[in-house]
Order: sequence, then C-alpha cells, then structure tokens
Amino acid sequence: MIEALKLHLNIQPEIKQALENNQPVVALESTIITHGMPWPRNVETAMAVETIIRENGATPATIAVLDGKIRVGLDAETIERLAKETDVLKLSRADLAYGLSTGKPGSTTVAATMIAAELAGIEVFATGGIGGVHMGASQSFDISADLGELGRTNVMVICAGPKAILDVEKTLEVLETEGVPVVGYNCDDLPAFWSRSSGLPVPLRLDSCEEIAKMWLVRKNLRQHGSILINNPVPEADEIPADIMAVHIAQAIKEAEEAGVSGKAVTPWLLSRILEITGGKSLETNIALIKNNAKLAAEIAVASCTLSGGERKSIGFT
Repeated sequence: MIEALKLHLNIQPEIKQALENNQPVVALESTIITHGMPWPRNVETAMAVETIIRENGATPATIAVLDGKIRVGLDAETIERLAKETDVLKLSRADLAYGLSTGKPGSTTVAATMIAAELAGIEVFATGGIGGVHMGASQSFDISADLGELGRTNVMVICAGPKAILDVEKTLEVLETEGVPVVGYNCDDLPAFWSRSSGLPVPLRLDSCEEIAKMWLVRKNLRQHGSILINNPVPEADEIPADIMAVHIAQAIKEAEEAGVSGKAVTPWLLSRILEITGGKSLETNIALIKNNAKLAAEIAVASCTLSGGERKSIGFT
C-alpha cells in the first residue's frame, strides 16, 4: 500500500523531515488560491498564511494536484503558477483520482485536503469555513462532501465555522449524525464564517490548545475515526455582523437561483457575488479569519506534538 501511495504523493523534503521528527505541520487547502479569492489577493494570502504558521512554530503544507501528483508543500513559484492556471479542477473525494489519473491541475477542497493530509501523516488542517448543507437542500439534495469526510478522515480541522451561505442548523445536525465533535474555541456560540455567532450554541467548548490536543489523543486511543472540528471565531474587529450578512446572503442566493448556478459552482459564485455586494469587505474578513485560523492551527500542532511525545507516526516516504 505504501509503495502504491508513493506513485501519487510528492511530499516536500522539509515537510517529510518534520513529520519523521515529530515536528508540527499544518496542512492548507488550495481552493482559496484558485476559486476562493481574486488575483493577486489569493497569492498574497496563501503566502501570508504560510508565514504565520512558521512564526508560530509549525511547518506549512499547502496541498494541490499538479502534474499527476498530490503535491504536499508548494513553493512560492508553484503557488503563483497555480493561481495563474486556467481551468483548474476543484477536487473533492469524488474526483480526486480523476485529477491524478488525467494529469490535470487541481486545487483541493476541504475534503480532498483532509484525504491528502491523512495520507501524508499530517494531523492538523487550517481552512476558512467548511462546506455543509445548502439552503433548499430538501429539494436540491446539495450537501457538501466535506461533512462525510469530517466523519471518516483523521485530521483536526480548524475553521471559522460553516460558511454562512449554508443552512447552518442542518449542517450541525449532519455533523452530529457523522459523529463529528464540534468544538468552539473560547466561544459558546457557533461561529458563522464572516460573523462571530450564527445564533446557535456550539455543542462542545475547549479553551486551550492543550485541551484540544488531549481530546485528539484520547480519540486516537479509543480508535475513533474522523475529525475534530474546531471552530475559531473571526476576530471581533474584522467581523461582519450576522444580521447584516443575512441580507447580503439572501440577495446573492436569490440571484444564483435566477442564474441557474448549481453544484460545485455555487459556493465560488456566491462568494464572488457577496464580495461585490459588500464592496470588498467580505474578502477582507475572509482573509482575516484564515490568518486567525492558521495561527491557532500552528499552536494546536505544537501542543499535539508536545503531548504525544514522539508517538505520532508518519508514513515515512523516502
């Protein structure tokens, strides 16, 4: 199995060495580069997030599919190349193997990044917001693959809550069904991406990285599969209040329906339209929360490595 994986994984030497030495590593998705943000803020943000992770004691591992390989760790030149590529696939569980087998460039969603991180032996992943149950899912059945992945793949995921364009209450219900611990970091209300509160209580609360690392270790000892979802509210100075965002989101969803947008195109379309409606404020908030999550993820990775005392195992690629 390990030999077969070598055919598809290309782990940057710095990251491989860190994993082998039980040093903290944080996985990062690449859809913010290709689908989540406009040029040049996408590249600027990707590089800034990597810097934040290094400043807080961990090694960043941005993940993408390039040249028929899952690339775990991208240099600045490759990140810029990915940002400038046209027709980049947005890869999730269902089409990750397709992207690899065809050799087409692809960015990784939350689900695909989790898969790649686990294959590489990385236990901490920082993102912006997770996907979930879309509005009107009772008719469209539009539910993100992120939720199923959170239930099966062994990676701690740090986010600013479900994306606020979703049906957050139903998203919580599906997470419960999938057996995913939904943890609020220093908060009692579930964050909603651009806003610090969705108006819903968070099921669990932990107030330190050490507590999170301990819970993760206990889950591993119990052989429980799946992630812990750590919800980290956007900094207060950067948030857009939920009542204001609700108006913008309703307008964008209505326009998306009228335009016939569906499937994977929905989220990037809505994010782009909301960017226009808010006059750019939503992008600034998005960048702030991603940076905030990256910092926390690095701190959790450090705490996890310290607690485990060298017991973490990497696959050990050569």
